[in-house]
Amino acid sequence: MIQRYAVVLAAGQGSRMKSKLYKVLHPVAGKPMVGHVIEQVEATGANEIVTIVGFGAEKVKDYLGNRTNYAVQEEQLGTGHAVIQAETHLKDKEGITLVICGDTPLLTAETLNNLFDYHQEKGAKATILTAHAQNPTGYGRIIRNKENSVEKIVEQKDASEAERLVQEVNTGTYCFDNRLLFETLSQVGNQNSQGEYYLPDVIEILKKQNEIVDAYKMISENEGKGVNDRVALAEASQLMRERINKMHMQNGVTMIDPTTTYIDSDIVIGSDTVIEASVSLKGKTIIGEDCFIGAHSEISNSIISDGVRVTNSTVKDSVMEKNSNIGPYSHLRPNSHVGEAVHIGNFVEIKNATLGLKTKVGHLTYIGDADLGENINVGCGTIFVNYDGKNKFRTTVGKNVFVGCNANLIAPLTIGENVYIAAGSTITRDIPTEAMAIARARQENKLEYYNKLPH
Repeated sequence: MIQRYAVVLAAGQGSRMKSKLYKVLHPVAGKPMVGHVIEQVEATGANEIVTIVGFGAEKVKDYLGNRTNYAVQEEQLGTGHAVIQAETHLKDKEGITLVICGDTPLLTAETLNNLFDYHQEKGAKATILTAHAQNPTGYGRIIRNKENSVEKIVEQKDASEAERLVQEVNTGTYCFDNRLLFETLSQVGNQNSQGEYYLPDVIEILKKQNEIVDAYKMISENEGKGVNDRVALAEASQLMRERINKMHMQNGVTMIDPTTTYIDSDIVIGSDTVIEASVSLKGKTIIGEDCFIGAHSEISNSIISDGVRVTNSTVKDSVMEKNSNIGPYSHLRPNSHVGEAVHIGNFVEIKNATLGLKTKVGHLTYIGDADLGENINVGCGTIFVNYDGKNKFRTTVGKNVFVGCNANLIAPLTIGENVYIAAGSTITRDIPTEAMAIARARQENKLEYYNKLPH
C-alpha cells in the first residue's frame, strides 16, 4: 500500500488576526483550527504528519503533543520555504504527501481521502485541491487547456481579464509525489516582489518537466475556506456549527432553533434529546438519550445521563445521573455529582459536592464541599458554610435527613442518618443518627411594646 504523509503549514503569525494568540490556535467550534486539521488528516490514515511551526511554536507543540512531528521555519519566506523544512523527516521516502494549511478547519477527511485517491488513480506527480467559487476574488485561478488538463495556477494580481473570470480556484491544499516534491523544491526561486519561495511554483516546474499535474475539484466551496482575519474566523465558525448541528439532527436530536444553538465539535448527544434555543454545549460534554436542555442553558465538560432535564441553568465539569433535573437559574460548579432522580430547583449553587438518589434541593441554596446521601430534603435558603476565610472544610450528611429552611451548616460537620434539623438553625456540632437538632435563640415576646413607643 502506498504510504501517505502530510505536511501541515502552521508557521504564520497571522498579523491580520490582530491577536496575541497564534493564528492556528484560534478556536472554531471549541477547538483550535490546527486541531481540526490534524484530526482530519489523522482520519485519512496518514503514516506520518509533520507540522511546520514558527511564531508561537511552543504553544502549538503543547497543544498537539506527540500527534505529529515538527519542523521549525525560523523566517517566514513563503509556503515553498515552509514545506522544505520537512525534508529531514520525509525527503527520501516513497509515497504521497499532502500539503495542507493549518488555518483550513473546514476540510474533511472524506475530501482529503478523495484527493489522495484521485492523485493515485491519475498517476499524477502533483494534484491541486480546487473548488468552484461564486466569488473567486483573491484566489489563485486554475487555468486548464483545451484537453481540460491543468495548465497553470495564476494569482489574482497576475491574471488577465479573461483569467479573472475563471471560477475554479486553488484552495492551497495539494498532493505530491513525495520524492519529487523535495527534489523540485530545491529548484524554486524567490524572484518575485515578496522575495519568497512559493509552493505553487512547484506546479509550474513539474509542468515544464512534462510530469502529470492534475486538479481535483471538491463538491463544497466552503470546505476550502482559509481563516486570515476575525471576519473569516466567524464565517468558519458559523459553517462548522451548521455542519455539527445538522449531523446531530440527522442522528435523532431535536433542535428547536439550530441557528442559535452552539455545539462544540467533540460533543456527543443521544437520540430523542430536545435542545431549545440559545443553548451552548462546550468541551467534551456527553449528553444521553431522552434529555431536555432548556433555552439559555450552558453545559461544558460534563456528563448528562439519560432522561435528565436542564432548565435555563449552567453545568460545568460535573455529572448528572439518570432522570435528575436542575433549574431554572441554577449552577453546577466543577466536581459536582448529582445522583439519579435528584431534584435541584431554582437559584441553587452546588460546588464540589455529591448528592445521592432522590435527594431534593428546592431553591435558594448553596451546597459546597459536601457529600449528601439518599432521600434528603434540603430546605429553602440553606447554606453549607464551607470556608473560614483561609481553608475549605467538608460536610457529610447521611440518608433520610430533613434540613429545615434557612439552616446554616458550619463545616467541618458530620450529620447522621434519619436526622431532622429545625428551620433557622445554625449547626456547629455533629448530629448523631435519628436526632433532631435545634440551634436558634429562644423567642421572647415583649408585650405592649407598641404602646411604649412615642407616637
